[in-house]
Amino acid sequence: MVILGGLMTGMLLAALDQTIVSTALKSIVEEFDGLNHYTWVVTAYLLTSTASTPLYGKISDIYGRRVVFQFAIVTFLLGSLLAGFSQNMEQLIATRALQGLGAGGLMALTFVIIGDIVPPRERGRYQGYFGAVWGLSSVAGPLLGGYFSDHAQILGVTGWRWIFIINIPFGIASLLITSAVLHIPKVKREHKIDYLGAVLMVTAVCLVLLSVSIYGPQNGWTDSRTIGYLVVGLLLTVLFLMWEKRAVEPILPLHLFKNHTFSITSLLGAVIGAGMFGAIVMLPLYFQVVKGYSATEAGLKLIPLMLGIVSTSIMSGKMISKHGHYKRFPIMGTSIMTVGVLLMTRLQIDTPYWQISIYAIMVGAGLGLSMQTIVIALQNSVDFKDMGVATSSNTFFRSLGSVFGTAIFGSILTNRVVHYMASGFADLGKTNPAALEGFDTSKLAGLTTNTAVLKTFPPIIKNTALEAFVNSFHVVFFAAAPITAIGLMFALMLRETPLRTSKDYAAAREEAAGDSLA
Repeated sequence: MVILGGLMTGMLLAALDQTIVSTALKSIVEEFDGLNHYTWVVTAYLLTSTASTPLYGKISDIYGRRVVFQFAIVTFLLGSLLAGFSQNMEQLIATRALQGLGAGGLMALTFVIIGDIVPPRERGRYQGYFGAVWGLSSVAGPLLGGYFSDHAQILGVTGWRWIFIINIPFGIASLLITSAVLHIPKVKREHKIDYLGAVLMVTAVCLVLLSVSIYGPQNGWTDSRTIGYLVVGLLLTVLFLMWEKRAVEPILPLHLFKNHTFSITSLLGAVIGAGMFGAIVMLPLYFQVVKGYSATEAGLKLIPLMLGIVSTSIMSGKMISKHGHYKRFPIMGTSIMTVGVLLMTRLQIDTPYWQISIYAIMVGAGLGLSMQTIVIALQNSVDFKDMGVATSSNTFFRSLGSVFGTAIFGSILTNRVVHYMASGFADLGKTNPAALEGFDTSKLAGLTTNTAVLKTFPPIIKNTALEAFVNSFHVVFFAAAPITAIGLMFALMLRETPLRTSKDYAAAREEAAGDSLA
């Protein structure tokens, strides 16, 4: 349990920093006058954390878990410290990238280490707690970001800088705990790092994510830069796959994809990642834009989502450990999540909070039933020697899904807002021309980048604009539902095999050690 506390602290840091910055961005760009670069503050973190995730699994297989996990903690802490004292947007973006480099290891190696020390049959009860960490971060991130950014100064330091400085004591605690109690036997074996494969993979992932998460939404999907980055990224992906077939010790062993469970859980992880971040990003936006809540209030309103994730993560983990069956949980989870997403298409301007809470609990429950369960299924199906790279690859695909999902849903929202805004005000001009007299319609164009001006609009114009946002959210949730439904198809395809017990696990560990020394 002490080791678990150290791992959970490390993972909480990485998960929090995916969400804590969003509500503080307004204060940051106002101080640095960097509105044109604000998306890079989020994307720089996602790029490096996503691209580095598979590397950590492979390197930890070679050099041992503890030293690589502690390297990730130190890298994350250094990035946090430098980000907290950044003097301009360029410095902040660079230090956020450094933070992401550490976060990739924290997220990937946490599950790998649990896989090392706990047999699959007992793993459910422990991994349920990590689902709770994700649920906590989905609420605490926006809430803390809003709290810190709402204060001009705290203890003589600018408020928003505390979103990075607060990481330091927690990171040091995680470092001390893992140094004192995390003693995993290291299997010594000959190794050769696939440097070319690593460079190809990181470059390909970064180019594809840049085109999807930055240039596509900003410049349009037909823009030359968007297409150019995407094409080059895909070509490098093909080259990476061709090289991995020849590599002596590949970064991502392609033979893993011959494992049915590895392939299905990778696809399922990507779908869950898209659904998770779609909900985490869109719900606070609905609360702030349509309901008019502050950033801190929007964070508090996400508590039902967190309750859904936490309760079902812990419950499903304990049930798996008790009965040894896991397939039923991702099936139930993706089904409940799909229904919850579809119910969110009923959201209106005046929807009472108790209804929204029910929908949020359903989406959270679906995530909690699915997220950790597929990791248990994966780790139970791969050889012990491939535990690190297989687990980190699953985290990699989930991160990819989250980036693609966030970018695609964001693009749909922006596109539909423009459409519904035009049609809504055209209808208003026909039915009530007097409502638009004396109103500067050019202000409407800025709503896709800054919704604060809504408060200055006359009631009838504000209501028309909010209706456009509500209709746009409906389209986003209608687009998300088929994706989560595809996740249900993958869950049904999952094969259930008996979970290995402590005796089986010890034998597998000894066999892996014997193979490496042979």
